[in-house]
Amino acid sequence: MNFSSKLIEEAVSAFASLPGIGRKTALRLVLHLARQQPEAVEQFAEAVAKMRRGIRECERCHNLSDTPVCNICADPRRDQSLICVVEGIRDVMAIEDTGQYRGLYHVLGGVISPIEGVGPAELNIDSLIQRAQAGGVREVIMAISPTIEGETTIFYISRKLKAPGVNISTIARGISFGGELEYADELTLGRSIVARVPYKGGGEE
Repeated sequence: MNFSSKLIEEAVSAFASLPGIGRKTALRLVLHLARQQPEAVEQFAEAVAKMRRGIRECERCHNLSDTPVCNICADPRRDQSLICVVEGIRDVMAIEDTGQYRGLYHVLGGVISPIEGVGPAELNIDSLIQRAQAGGVREVIMAISPTIEGETTIFYISRKLKAPGVNISTIARGISFGGELEYADELTLGRSIVARVPYKGGGEE
């Protein structure tokens, strides 16, 4: 791809570095911005920069937030006794879009995967155990993608989580094994949350 402008080439390379954006799509975006008023482009760039400067992790659930505690954790209308454990931020968004869940969340930041060098210490597991053992939690819902790594993560957490009165459940298998939670349609995902089942894989020490 040849460019008559070095500035265009650099902008295309910047957009193409984003996930899911190829160089042809990046070029379309750059040419679109090049036709806009400078003020509009500056507002666009400032919105992205402002987001990056201000965004942070919720100190309770590790969801993205503008404030130390995210809007979900701070909402008194949410069921504080339910914690839905997910792999990532997009899973929170997917479940919220179903409108079927009104509890809290806990974002692990991934799943246990020895092949990729991801162990329990690299995930937000200790903070989950602390939340569950602090009291007031009656159920921890494992809404983790049904993959081998996901099942391993659920098993590990279930062995670590031994809090009196706290039940562990998993989403119903409306989502096929090996599927990614964030790509499930809203109806299937919503039903899987509502029809969750007790987790039986933990066992006793």
